[in-house]
Amino acid sequence: MGRGEKAKIYIPPFRLEKIMVEKGLADYFEQFLAKKPLFKDKKALQPNYSPDTIRHRDAQMKQIADILAPILREDKPSNIFIYGKTGTGKTLCTKHVVENIKHVASQRDLPIKIIYLNCKLKKIADTEYRLIAQLAREFGKAIPPTGLPTDEVYNIFFRTVDEKKQTILLVLDEIDQLINKIGDEILYNLTRMNETLKKSQVCIAGVSNNLMFTEHLDPRVKSSLSEEEILFPPYNALQIQNILRQRAKVAFQPGAIEEGVIEKCAAYAAKEHGDARRALQLLRVAGELAERENLTKLTMKQIDSADRKIEHDRVFDVLSAQPTQFQATLYSALVISQKRKGPIFTGEIYDLYRSLCQKTNLAPLTQRRVSDIIAEMDMLGLINAKVISKGRYGRTREITISIPPSMNHQIRKTLEEGLALS
Repeated sequence: MGRGEKAKIYIPPFRLEKIMVEKGLADYFEQFLAKKPLFKDKKALQPNYSPDTIRHRDAQMKQIADILAPILREDKPSNIFIYGKTGTGKTLCTKHVVENIKHVASQRDLPIKIIYLNCKLKKIADTEYRLIAQLAREFGKAIPPTGLPTDEVYNIFFRTVDEKKQTILLVLDEIDQLINKIGDEILYNLTRMNETLKKSQVCIAGVSNNLMFTEHLDPRVKSSLSEEEILFPPYNALQIQNILRQRAKVAFQPGAIEEGVIEKCAAYAAKEHGDARRALQLLRVAGELAERENLTKLTMKQIDSADRKIEHDRVFDVLSAQPTQFQATLYSALVISQKRKGPIFTGEIYDLYRSLCQKTNLAPLTQRRVSDIIAEMDMLGLINAKVISKGRYGRTREITISIPPSMNHQIRKTLEEGLALS
């Protein structure tokens, strides 16, 4: 190399490509930060957000408050069962009432203990042992994750609860998920706790998306759990519009939403059984898509795109999480529905399901259990099942598929692969 010449540094092609990618990404992120965001506080569109004012649920909150109020006089309230379809405000309202009870109890130094558990969480409620161990931990009692007899875990929990005088409210959200996993014996034990306690008393509030949940409980459990029942009806389109406007003011920058977007969002959700949670998710995903497209406003076009994306993701997330028996039942329903127009019936699905079990070496369930799976499919929004009477022949379900027709082929192919039919 001659004097005055600059040294040439050799950079391997893969390293050069990496530098260019990193520089490109750095520039992209700088540009992203320089843009004015559409969102102001996206948390307002999340399911766990608690607004200062809860719209269109005054009657239901008053019912819950009326039933639970005696706890503030250190009296045991009735057990309460709160049910309704997904996105009707059950959990939001229950938590709101409970938080207010906590606040008053704290101010007055009342011996009240409130425990909230989401029974859908695997690490908490996938076995009877784990649930009771978790309840004991809520009272400061350490129990190993495994190793003790379940009866001993119950005894530890009961002794811990009864160490001092107190009134306990146990809120079991998604209670139907708990029973689907481990049976209803645990509910029998919890609802009968007061017969063994001397100092304390326990009240249970169960929350469920499954409208038919109590129909399959042991009669002893049903009578103990459902001393009081509150049904949360679906929201209508106008109510969902009000909820969306309330949240959008917090979530988005002023002027970030095109006229008509809220109304369209509400119309989609009202069509889906009045699910406010879905409406909020739709608005959030649409906003995210608009930001990715570098738009200064959220338009109705993004609502359509978000609806397709959510529906696709939701259905395939549901399918991937379900056991083989569920997939076989859904596949049977899809096959029948694609062969003819109009509703199909539980008996038809069961007949095809049994023949499918023979092909796949799957042990067939009873018709009653398959009927329970059909109820779960209805709750998840994959089908719409209406119970009808057939006179002296009993009752059956009239079923229509709720999955968009454009997805049927892909879903059927996925199920065939899962069931080893392809």
